[in-house]
Amino acid sequence: MRNVTISLDEETARWARIEAARRDTSLSRFVGDLLRKQMTEPEAYQRAQQSYLNRGPLVLRGPGQRYPTREEVHQR
Repeated sequence: MRNVTISLDEETARWARIEAARRDTSLSRFVGDLLRKQMTEPEAYQRAQQSYLNRGPLVLRGPGQRYPTREEVHQR
């Protein structure tokens, strides 16, 4: 693990210390978790988007057909 020094304005530093305390963690761990989340979220979004696009369009088979249930649409 690497040590990194960051500079924050007073308001941001105060908020970060309070949030870390609320989560019962150190400020260092809190900031590290925020950065890790920022790093991995775009990848998770792209995987979800690709999964959705791979399923193809949802087409009703003809007049009088019922709309699929929420569970059917989301394959739950």
